[in-house]
Amino acid sequence: MTGHPRLPGRIARVDDVRDRTDSWPVVHEDVPYATGYLRLSHETIEAPDGTTHERAVVRPHGAVAVLAIDEDDRVLLVAQYRHPVGMRMAELVAGTLDVAGESPAEAAARELAEEAELVAGTWSSLLRLTATPGYSSEQWEVFTATDLRPIPEEDRVERHGEEAGIEQWWLGFDDAVEAVLSGAVSDALTVAAVLAERTRRARP
Repeated sequence: MTGHPRLPGRIARVDDVRDRTDSWPVVHEDVPYATGYLRLSHETIEAPDGTTHERAVVRPHGAVAVLAIDEDDRVLLVAQYRHPVGMRMAELVAGTLDVAGESPAEAAARELAEEAELVAGTWSSLLRLTATPGYSSEQWEVFTATDLRPIPEEDRVERHGEEAGIEQWWLGFDDAVEAVLSGAVSDALTVAAVLAERTRRARP
């Protein structure tokens, strides 16, 4: 890489820019809160120059989301209540990796069955995301699901809590892009997935 001719930094090629594994040692840790869903730790880390810094770190299990697309290029969004933000959000089908031994692909299929009462004949991994690396270890994977068919009514699960009131909406793909760009849909996983799919379609 060479230096930028006028601004701080270097000119990079696409192969130069990637996330890299790195680790500063944790010299002290307290865990004031932990549940089956997440762990909150207060950590003191040591920088390469020997200085120490305090960080609060949230460690959830991680999550998956499903960009389900029907034969007429409609995207499935589910609307449900989200207490932390006090809103009913339009989102992709999504859920946490909270079943022991379950792979992200298996979790995505389970969530599609639970929230949308659907199974998919074709799956592909669309996108991997690190949610909020400044304070959380959470990572997400988005899958595209097509060749959809409904689950027989007798095999559907009973939903509880916020999921009990889920609404299922099908929105044309171009309209989904517009909903994201206008800010009508703001869930981060949904925004990233819709725009990633739009970009994938535009590539040669």
